[in-house]
Amino acid sequence: MSAFASIASAQATLVKHLLPPEDGQRLTLWEKRTANPKATILLLHGRTWSSLPDFDLQVPGEHHSLMDALVAKGYAVYALDLRGYGATPRDASGWDTPDRSAEDLSAALVWIAKNSGVAGKPAVLGWSNGSTVSILCAQRHPDQMSALILTGFWKHPDSVIVAEAEPGKPPREKTTAEAAASDFIAPGAISKKAVDAYVAAALKADPVRTDWRHLEQWNAIDPKKVKVPTLLIQGELDPIAPTETQAAFFSRLGTADRAWVVMAGGDHASLMENMQPAFVSAVVGFLERPIWRH
Repeated sequence: MSAFASIASAQATLVKHLLPPEDGQRLTLWEKRTANPKATILLLHGRTWSSLPDFDLQVPGEHHSLMDALVAKGYAVYALDLRGYGATPRDASGWDTPDRSAEDLSAALVWIAKNSGVAGKPAVLGWSNGSTVSILCAQRHPDQMSALILTGFWKHPDSVIVAEAEPGKPPREKTTAEAAASDFIAPGAISKKAVDAYVAAALKADPVRTDWRHLEQWNAIDPKKVKVPTLLIQGELDPIAPTETQAAFFSRLGTADRAWVVMAGGDHASLMENMQPAFVSAVVGFLERPIWRH
């Protein structure tokens, strides 16, 4: 088993796993679970902030932790910190890339399947940049996941990212409170108390912005190559995930087992806002749908 440390939370126990080195790189995987989980799900964060601010936001008197909400529905819930995020250090290059991140997600899925003690393959939920990483992984390792859930998905399948010159040293820019609060745009979707708590958690977990290169690797995303069951969750007011992008991706998916749900009044951060119960209902409803095979 991995090295781990337990941290008491308001609802469940947070466990920190240190995954065996992948190309010499340690990855941090967080876990919360119910006593007898019926299935596993792995959450993957966005581009700027890591797992705990995004998926385990703790606010006294309020409920915003997606991990706790899914544990309450009977799941073992994992959240991966990619390289340079949260409790996972950067590798020697100092950079993340789409391809490397997709393989790190794959390594975490393999670890969960071997070590969770729960039957069945994990489902994957990717948020924002995590959605595109999750798609690449699903295209290349469809046998490792039971379902793909995408929220805040941003890349139109017809868009092309032009390769840039090889960058020099990573800039390692400091993160800011303004950036941490920028995804909360829908009026009344979340309290100021919760936004302030998120800003504090984000700056503590990720004081330096993680750097990415070779973004042209996102061009490999092809919805026709996604064969696993797929759920799209779109925030109605999310400027990063417009309806045109969702429709183009959804209509071309290579699986007929698919669904698309819009969070009314939600924005890019609807997974932790006041409509979170509806978000969780969409996730659980899809994962536990009756499946008819002919």
